Amino acid sequence: MHNPTSPIGVFDSGYGGLTILQQIRQLMPDYDYVYLGDNARTPYGSRSFEIVYQFTLQAVRRLFKEGCPIIILACNTASAKALRTIQQHDLPNIDPTRRVLGVIRPTVEAIGEITRNYHVGVLATQGTIASESYPLEITKIYPHIRVSSQACPLWVPLVENNEHQSPGADFFVKKYIDGLLQKDSDIDTIILGCTHYPLLYDKIRQFTPAHIRIIAQGSYVAHSLTDYLQRHRDMQERISRQGTCRFLTTEQADRFSTSANLFLTDSPINVETITLQ
Repeated sequence: MHNPTSPIGVFDSGYGGLTILQQIRQLMPDYDYVYLGDNARTPYGSRSFEIVYQFTLQAVRRLFKEGCPIIILACNTASAKALRTIQQHDLPNIDPTRRVLGVIRPTVEAIGEITRNYHVGVLATQGTIASESYPLEITKIYPHIRVSSQACPLWVPLVENNEHQSPGADFFVKKYIDGLLQKDSDIDTIILGCTHYPLLYDKIRQFTPAHIRIIAQGSYVAHSLTDYLQRHRDMQERISRQGTCRFLTTEQADRFSTSANLFLTDSPINVETITLQ
């Protein structure tokens, strides 16, 4: 398992994190990356806090074994339910010089400059909505912003079953957007609080009033990471730069490759099946 590279680790319960990886690599193509998808146990969105924490910690430990000095939890559920505990409780014992970062904070930090009337909506999985991470983080930085949230339990299955372009998806896309706007008709900005949702972007745009801005996380997370590494030169110097990208999955490698092609432009990809424990 010894790996001569020190890659940036990117973790997601499924495939959605590939949308984040893609944006990071576009911005920083020289670095090495390793992506870990816990595809055998996805989705995390409806699982308990304790289970999400246990599974995420297993993934973090595995990516540390792969030599990663820094890991991005490219999963809103893991960022909402596990990140803080791992940062405060586990990292000091495992290796205080390494870092684990999430996707919620970078998105929240950007929102203050995007909304014009301070009415913001969040569309996400049941787990992320139940954690209240978005309203809590937004209120911390921007106490004057009103946040309304809507769980979209069927969107991830639509994407992962490659039904997100189908006419059948229209009903469930429209249903959840309408549900959100019924809570606050003044919303002018909607955060897509799940990394799968950019694949539904065209349909979401179709059923959302034209004046409302729709925020996908990828570019915000990528720019935030670039900024972080510029401010932390010691971390930047620890990451190897050979332009490589490896993929680990807890599912069958060939199945991962097929589904990953929905999210990624590079093909073929180098995939290895692993077990987490």
